[in-house]
Amino acid sequence: MIDTENVRCESCTAPEAPVIDASDEASRTWPKLDIAANPYKADFPLLTGHSDIAFLDSAATAQRPAVVLDAQRRFYETMNANPLRGLYSLSVEATEAIAKVRAQIATLIGAVDERGRAQASEIVFTRNTSESLNLVAKAFAPTVLEPGDEVAITIMEHHSNLIPWQQACRAAGATLVYLYPTKTGELTDEEIAAKIGPKTKIVAATQVSNVLGCRVPVEKLARAVHAQGGYLVVDAAQSVPHMPVDVRTLGADFLAFSAHKALGPMGVGVLWGHRALLEQAEPFLTGGEMIDSVTEQSAVWAPVPEKFEAGTQDAAGIFATGAALTYLTEQVGYDAVHAREQALVHYAMSRMVELPFIDILGSIYWDRHLGVISFNVRGIHPHDVASILDMQGVCIRAGHHCAQPLLAWMGCENLACCRASLAFYNDQADIDRFIDGLTTVWNTFH
Repeated sequence: MIDTENVRCESCTAPEAPVIDASDEASRTWPKLDIAANPYKADFPLLTGHSDIAFLDSAATAQRPAVVLDAQRRFYETMNANPLRGLYSLSVEATEAIAKVRAQIATLIGAVDERGRAQASEIVFTRNTSESLNLVAKAFAPTVLEPGDEVAITIMEHHSNLIPWQQACRAAGATLVYLYPTKTGELTDEEIAAKIGPKTKIVAATQVSNVLGCRVPVEKLARAVHAQGGYLVVDAAQSVPHMPVDVRTLGADFLAFSAHKALGPMGVGVLWGHRALLEQAEPFLTGGEMIDSVTEQSAVWAPVPEKFEAGTQDAAGIFATGAALTYLTEQVGYDAVHAREQALVHYAMSRMVELPFIDILGSIYWDRHLGVISFNVRGIHPHDVASILDMQGVCIRAGHHCAQPLLAWMGCENLACCRASLAFYNDQADIDRFIDGLTTVWNTFH
């Protein structure tokens, strides 16, 4: 049974969570999966080529399987042409390949019509989640925000889903309102009701916290803001790599994620939005390809999604993103991803609470951490922890994780913490190396 007295951050000053019966842990269904065996690591060239490391930073960026690397190379070797720009067969082939990935992503996230047909035109390719969220804040928000309106976000947001809304509110004369969870990351119905009201025009929220690893009830946020005639923007950067996401079920109006966190290349982002809302928004970037016609004094925009895709896109990266999502959802499958990652988190937390000098941030329960465990080693700066672990061949993240307001609100010293983020390609040996490394960190300072 997990020791509930040790699984918390002693320096946190956030409001206490509702009382949880610690005996509930005994009745929880523990993962029964052999995490010593690893049928996936061989698919990842970097991991097989660096058997001396334990990569525990997948929330920052995932490793890439060979099929993704091969796909990116295959694009350049067999269909390297600028999509949408040429009438020759090579360019047409590249255009069709990108269109296929666009439809694949639409189907993956449930952007389909009543007959189940993919609404590919609702998929906009960007460089990353940050650019996608900036697009919504700078291209769509000005069309609906007025002085006196409110934009509501959670204190758990990544800076990419926080700073754009600061700027959007400042430009419109609107107010930025924060929703605060309990100490364990639970967003209560009372908090939602208190913060989302008649003045709320937009709610922007992460689906999974990149620090606490907890799920945010975005479905409830959608119902609350839609009741006021507003819109929901979902940051799915930390959810798409781990679980099925359906924009219709969530009630989202916009949703963003990055390929590189879902086994794909860096430099490819996705923004989904209802077509009517995308048509309502003004272009975020202007230039080549995003126009229908241009005169000396004016221009007419191309239809969505091209309207928002100025310049040459990373066609090879988009093509490889399709291979990444196929590998993730078909070769591995979300059920296997979820089962293995939960087993890994359970094992990691059960080992971590055996160390009396470790304080875990967030919930005391392993099944409320979606691949992410943030923690501190008592009295030791997170940067020192990460540096010493690196010498032991363990890769974790240390710092503010682009979530300074959250760490400030939680009262974390130095506005920093350590974060180990797990993926299905990890195994028991990685965690054992991590635990041994934490002991080395403690012994180094004591």
